[in-house]
Amino acid sequence: MPSSSTTTIISKCTIYPDQKSSIKTLKLSVSDLPMLSCQYIQKGVLLSYPPYSFDDLITFLKRSLSTALSFFPALAGRLSTDSDGHVHIVCNDAGVYFIQAKARHLYIDNVLSPSDVPDCFKGFFSFDKMLSYSGHSNPLAAVQVTELADGVFIGCIVNHAVTDGTSFWHFFNTFAEICKGAKKISNSPDFSRDTVFNSPAVLKFPAGGPKITFSGNEPLRERIFHFSREAILKLKYKANNGNLLCDPVEILGKQCNDSWKVVNGGDFSENFLKNKTIEISSFQSLCAQLWRSVTRARNLFPSKTTTFRMAVNCRHRLEPRLHPYYFGNAIQSIPTVAPVGELLSHNLNWGAELLHKNVVAHDDGTVRKGVADWEREPRLFPLGNFDGASITMGSSPRFPMYNNDFGWGRPLAIRSGRANKFDGKISAFPGREGNGSVDLEVVLAPETMAGLEMDGEFMQYVSTSV
Repeated sequence: MPSSSTTTIISKCTIYPDQKSSIKTLKLSVSDLPMLSCQYIQKGVLLSYPPYSFDDLITFLKRSLSTALSFFPALAGRLSTDSDGHVHIVCNDAGVYFIQAKARHLYIDNVLSPSDVPDCFKGFFSFDKMLSYSGHSNPLAAVQVTELADGVFIGCIVNHAVTDGTSFWHFFNTFAEICKGAKKISNSPDFSRDTVFNSPAVLKFPAGGPKITFSGNEPLRERIFHFSREAILKLKYKANNGNLLCDPVEILGKQCNDSWKVVNGGDFSENFLKNKTIEISSFQSLCAQLWRSVTRARNLFPSKTTTFRMAVNCRHRLEPRLHPYYFGNAIQSIPTVAPVGELLSHNLNWGAELLHKNVVAHDDGTVRKGVADWEREPRLFPLGNFDGASITMGSSPRFPMYNNDFGWGRPLAIRSGRANKFDGKISAFPGREGNGSVDLEVVLAPETMAGLEMDGEFMQYVSTSV
């Protein structure tokens, strides 16, 4: 499979908002600032070839991006640190990069068929390895459009100190919506800064800015594992440790026949809830299985502690809630820890319950405590796998990734670039067919990936074809 070096850059220009920003500055919050040591977010969509010329597509995309930036003026700005040490987004309409590239020797089937994600995708994104702190002197966003033999890849690259996944996909969806011909956007971003995340605390940086917190040089393998709705429901049933007679797909899909509704002498739904067999979510069940199987593949000592770290959206956890389209980072990281021996000697329910309890407990009080803790000790987010026993779950299968229809159909696949990847970094995407299916982008050391591929407990849920 061709490498990323086979992508040829045709042109690069700056796209400006088609209207001047009415916002002057936006102060980075306690959720934004830790991301300054993270690399720019790199996510993109693979599309079939448009029903018109590639030159026309470039024209449409440039015009649509200019309009989209007028709704998201922060992305067209630059970072600035004031004399007190506070970092702001200056909404100065300085613009974003637009890169046109080609890789016409690549075909859609070629880049999607290998078991491992081919390196060519790394060449579909600009700002490679750039830290978000560099937004002081570089654009906060870029779009790269790469022409394939029979398709197009549209990569969106955004400074991670400016957006989290929710805001990133909101912008990407709006960009696509405008290109498709919308006269009015569906959802406007909320730029309020009067939230619990707004703080007078100052994060101090070393001379020259922060450094990357992981090496980025270790050998890695990357695979997309697809889980159908039926596989997810079976995992959820297993994680909840139910003792019901119905087939788990029928139970959790709420499609049981009347003849199955009496369980242990009572009503199906009543007993199901009484036994709390539905409290652990589908995604928590999948995460628990991944945690177990990756930990087993790493051949760690039973006494060693393993950590599963999950990013959570705090917008709906606060009281009062943040606007669902609050622009910026509104995330916190939930670490769940367990001794390796305990995680592997118990059944799936044991690890799933640990994850579930931590997620449920992350309420308004926990969010505010996290903010207060950070204010007492301002620090950058330590991205990486420092002890060889950690997993970091990012992104979300709830993000509307396949809503990026630019006018000729939904994406064929979602892929990401090289950014923020290390042994144990996982990203969750919705499956293309929707309906509760999930794709996991799994990045592991080669020997660990080989072990995971041999783990029957994990692979029984993986679809052989998408």
